[in-house]
Amino acid sequence: MTTRTAAERRADARTSHLTRVADCPTNRLLERIGEKWVSLVLRELAGGPRRYGDLARTIASASPKMLTQTLRRLERDGLLSRTVTPAVPVRVEYALTPLGQSLMPVLYALSGWAERNIEQVEAARESYDVAQRSSS
Repeated sequence: MTTRTAAERRADARTSHLTRVADCPTNRLLERIGEKWVSLVLRELAGGPRRYGDLARTIASASPKMLTQTLRRLERDGLLSRTVTPAVPVRVEYALTPLGQSLMPVLYALSGWAERNIEQVEAARESYDVAQRSSS
């Protein structure tokens, strides 16, 4: 029997934890949903299909690179579809897939919770920060 050091046991526990986190469906989805522009894009598309230019104007604070990356990730995840219509210029339209539409009630519930509770969260943060400054 081999005796393991405390450092080895901690390393094994950390590896095991990271594996569980990586395999957790909730963590994997929240990782995507929590990205900066995702909720804005999904909310815009909830109203119906939109062209890239429309999304870029509506979500003006997102750089073209970030908006494009966000759209590609959401398409990869099956939450939106990208339709290219041959024309001059080419017309590209994005729309929520049925999977993306099924996510919207969850996103709306989360947004509603945030709107109802943000003042309490901000007050708690302020109290915490004051206490931390006082103890320093």
